[in-house]
Amino acid sequence: MTAESPELPLAAAFPAAEREQWQRLVEGVLRKSGASEAAGAAAEDALATDLQDGIRVRPLYTAQDAPPAAGLPGFPPFIRASRPEGTAGSGWDVRQRHAGTDPRRVNEAVLADLENGVTSVWLTVGDGGVPVSGLAQALQGVYLDLAPVVLDAGAEFPAAAAELQRLYRESGVALAETAGALGADPLGVLARTGDDRGLADGLAAAAHLAGWAEESAPRIRAMTVDALPYHEAGGSAAEELGASLATGVGYLRELTADGRGLGIDAACRQLEFRYAATADQFLTIAKLRAARLLWARVAEVCGVSPAAAAQRQHAVTSTVMMSRRDPWVNMLRTTVAGLSAGLGGADAVTVLPFDAALGLPDAFARRIARNTQSVLLEESHLAKVIDPAGGSWYVEQLTAELARAGWAFFQEIEGAGGQVAALRSGMLGDRLAETWRRRSTDLAHRREPITGVSEFPQLAESPLEREAAPAPAGGGLPRVRRDDAFEALRARSDAHLAAHGARPTAFLAALGPVAAHTARVAFTANLFQAGGIETTAEQVTAESVAAAFAASGARIAAVCSSDAVYAEQAAEVAAALKSAGAVRVYLAGKPREHREDFVAAGVETFVFAGCDAAGVLSSALDVTEVAG
Repeated sequence: MTAESPELPLAAAFPAAEREQWQRLVEGVLRKSGASEAAGAAAEDALATDLQDGIRVRPLYTAQDAPPAAGLPGFPPFIRASRPEGTAGSGWDVRQRHAGTDPRRVNEAVLADLENGVTSVWLTVGDGGVPVSGLAQALQGVYLDLAPVVLDAGAEFPAAAAELQRLYRESGVALAETAGALGADPLGVLARTGDDRGLADGLAAAAHLAGWAEESAPRIRAMTVDALPYHEAGGSAAEELGASLATGVGYLRELTADGRGLGIDAACRQLEFRYAATADQFLTIAKLRAARLLWARVAEVCGVSPAAAAQRQHAVTSTVMMSRRDPWVNMLRTTVAGLSAGLGGADAVTVLPFDAALGLPDAFARRIARNTQSVLLEESHLAKVIDPAGGSWYVEQLTAELARAGWAFFQEIEGAGGQVAALRSGMLGDRLAETWRRRSTDLAHRREPITGVSEFPQLAESPLEREAAPAPAGGGLPRVRRDDAFEALRARSDAHLAAHGARPTAFLAALGPVAAHTARVAFTANLFQAGGIETTAEQVTAESVAAAFAASGARIAAVCSSDAVYAEQAAEVAAALKSAGAVRVYLAGKPREHREDFVAAGVETFVFAGCDAAGVLSSALDVTEVAG
């Protein structure tokens, strides 16, 4: 037994702290800041954050908040990992996506990736990708017994799988040594296209491939349960989970139906689940852990043995979060998303290139994408620890809450007749659309900021140009992006620039001393620039503002200062701006006093944190376009 170090006393040396003590400290902070007079539990609740799916994140978690034990890695309910060793030792599978149509160019990119850290290849084949007939050329020089191949062929998966099977035969590799996935996902095709005419044949073909893989290629999975269509249509984390469960259960029913020849364990072994990883680090970690928990529950109910019940996961960095303006920031987003996927226990991770939203990625972007994973694995050693987030009371509680919400949505889909019925009836699409509508409101009000787009835009930066990517399958669920509203505004600004040689401009009238107006000038400039509107700011008085506004060449103006200065000068300055020809006058802030006076003097719009930024900017562009 060793003595306690006098230099580093342990926590046990401190008196026990009670939650009520912490709440009293919170009360004091809230009162001093003027944010709230709440006390006790209400003070703590004032600091909570509401997420989608009815989940409320509290500011403090303790041992009392811990859910039931998560079990051991590699054992039901598989929360901590699908395998006992997790990704420790070998790391996760670094899987890179290739979506070009030219087999020769795709082959060059595939070989470059495999020579520089990528461990498996994900190929788009057929419509929107390499032609089925070009698959051999795209994989020329690839050692098929060393590099797993994952196909994404949409409705053409039977032909693509047959071609890959031919390549396996002609290469002479032992099928027992090959790995990968054939990508059969008829329900995913239905979700993407809305066309169910080939669904029955697709399910039969998928079952046939599953039988072949189970019998001849035990390391190949025939079917993909792709949750990306639901994420990319604007769905929440729980909706993504629920839809994936409903799809997986639908496939289990098909594979084990009379005449298919597969038992329930074999059917489970044929499924690989694909989820989105976002820059919300903890939500992504919890979602992947919850997905394994939920699938373990499905497997238990279906009588699957523990050896076959673990969910195999492929995590892909989200396209919804990728921005088209200031795409360099996407490197940061995909780094956090890739990190989250690895920490969440994904078996395979795809980091999309930072320019993927602009078209076909170039060699530099693909290199950054694969090196992102190399840094996470080789330099940050993220795969050396099994379930590093495990034991965090917050992560464990978030995992449990996501699992409950995901299971509830799964039950809704099953109650509607299952995944096929939910897609055909529009029930699933309507639910996702409503979720996206609510999130779009948060994006428009900048409650969910987008760095480089709705916050801190760089108008002077030249846009990146990329070769157009093949159009993805459409007709079913939509594909949305967080930057959609602001991208439309910036496109209008670009059109104005092309037509007039300059972008729309807003004049910022800075009143009073620098300390009084600096914060609101910066806020207002950031706001207008998010819509592609240039700003020019000048410190003015009621006497000088008209001349300064006229010299700026702007058509709209915003008054910026403190509430105290507004009380003395804002009305007079706003009137002077209107008299000088300003077609619209804004005021930065939400002054509680003299508001009617400001409006009477000509202020038409108040801009502040939480205002409808997209609506304000659209209206501002309407005015400048008419004026221009």
